[in-house]
Amino acid sequence: MIGLAVAVSLMSAAPDLSRLPDIKRDPQVTYVDRSGAVIGVRGGRYAPPVNLDRLPAYVPAAFVSIEDRRFYSHAGFDPVGIARAIVADVGGGRSQGASTITQQLARNLFLSPDQTFQRKANELVLAVQLERAYSKKQILALYLSRVYFGSGAYGLEAASQRFFNKPASKLTIREAATLAGLLKSPTNYNPIEQPEKSAQRTRLVLDAMVETGAITAAERAKALASPPKVYKFAASSGAQYFIDWIDGQARAAIGTPRQDMVVETTLDLPTEAAAADAVRAAVARYQKAGIGQAAVVAVDGQGRVRAMVGGADYVSAPFNRAVDAHRQAGSAWKPFVYMAAMEAGRTPDTAVVDEPVTINGWSPRNFEPEFLGPTTLEQGLAHSVNTIAARLADEVGRDNVAAAAHRMGIVSTINTDPAMALGTTLVTPVEMAQAYDAFGNGGVRVAAYGVERIRTASGQVVFQHRAQAPAQAILNPPLEEMHRMMRTVVASGTGTRAAVRGFDIAGKTGTTSDYKDAWFCGYTGNLATVVWMGRDDAQPMRGVTGGSAPAELWQTVMRAALKRLPTTAIPPGPPPPAPAPPPPDATPPGDATAPAAPTMAPVPN
Repeated sequence: MIGLAVAVSLMSAAPDLSRLPDIKRDPQVTYVDRSGAVIGVRGGRYAPPVNLDRLPAYVPAAFVSIEDRRFYSHAGFDPVGIARAIVADVGGGRSQGASTITQQLARNLFLSPDQTFQRKANELVLAVQLERAYSKKQILALYLSRVYFGSGAYGLEAASQRFFNKPASKLTIREAATLAGLLKSPTNYNPIEQPEKSAQRTRLVLDAMVETGAITAAERAKALASPPKVYKFAASSGAQYFIDWIDGQARAAIGTPRQDMVVETTLDLPTEAAAADAVRAAVARYQKAGIGQAAVVAVDGQGRVRAMVGGADYVSAPFNRAVDAHRQAGSAWKPFVYMAAMEAGRTPDTAVVDEPVTINGWSPRNFEPEFLGPTTLEQGLAHSVNTIAARLADEVGRDNVAAAAHRMGIVSTINTDPAMALGTTLVTPVEMAQAYDAFGNGGVRVAAYGVERIRTASGQVVFQHRAQAPAQAILNPPLEEMHRMMRTVVASGTGTRAAVRGFDIAGKTGTTSDYKDAWFCGYTGNLATVVWMGRDDAQPMRGVTGGSAPAELWQTVMRAALKRLPTTAIPPGPPPPAPAPPPPDATPPGDATAPAAPTMAPVPN
């Protein structure tokens, strides 16, 4: 009776709260990948009430068993629990919580966490009112959507994704017990930070589940024998850079949301997660070489961003280097120089000489101290010879190089001083990816994008991406000639570490003269990927070239992407334009109606 008396005393101290306050919840915008997997939520902290019908029965039972085993029989407060807590406190034993699930929900919905007599009194009254206004099922569903599990996860669904990389509907008994055990102390029982304490608490929850009949002793034993995989990093953690990039775009399309929205994106979460893991591993591996950060962007042939990693760790460094870091392109810029040259009539076999050159008082130096002497443009690009690129840009016109780069997808301002041939222009990884995409999709310019569709939670479409009309940025024979040369870069030039056995790969390394930036930009049919490595403080790395760590990281990312994304051999692009017909007075007699000779695109080497 002591518990009931205390409860009555508390309720009598509460003011008149005859009307239950409104339950407020700000709308959320949920982002999903191309397969519908949740990659992030922005906006309001709390998700909609959990749909208990979609959960295995043992999931809600785990929380009831350890938090409030008389939940289904009390009227909002538990006199027995209150009495037990008072006896424990008076006896000097372990402090025991007396709050029911309904009381915890009332506190979460309407009150502050202050430990005062008045707050406790209000909590009891509100708990009773909640019980009168809502069913037990509704109360539990609302509770599970709002409790905090630590590591930034509010609600059951967010916690399940954060710790186990799966929806709550797929939780095992052991995983459900682990999450239920977290609520007592999200810090002390965090399975990432405190695995031993978490395991002890999980065992206690499983014992309670057996005592309440939620599971059998045999199921408990099986659960204990099957430790779950706990993710140190959320599978979608790397995707937060991508969401930052498109969040503003999505909100510009829908305005301030007045209801929950779902943004369907172009991202492929498994590819994204593999890229994020690869970035973390590469930065850690090459830390002694001075690499501090890396960025990755993968774009398919239509411009859909399939992966975007803006750094090694979003939590500690959310600046998106894939989109917002303007860095020198280095030798990854040279394909634009060579393309302008191909368009001006050169070919990969054009003979050139690698020798000292001075342009307007500027004398570029090669990475290798010795000059090659007589060679070809193909070998000049394959071995990234600076003197050849600088002279080539000067001969074909740096304005023409800039125009070619802009036509392909570079949107940054391009300088046209002599050193531009070596990549002194500041660019971002995402614009380099969309420019290289034109090489790999048959010569069509694309605009990289990430939002496919936006709909309400009920399915009403409020935005749909509209594809732009294809714009041919590169024609043949220049396109096929560029394929030939950039295949050679990977086969026998500076980019051999990027080769992927069994796939048609082409690309270009990029290293700035001061080692502040290192790139590998490459493609296969229908997929272009760009890797950048460097430091946020713009200090030089120690001898890191585009053909080393960036090429290795590129290959790792592409291996994962090629398992997930549809690709082809590099397409040849459009046929060369037919030659203009000769003027009438030049047509040989008798040949006026003869068909023109067919034109053929060069066969790839």
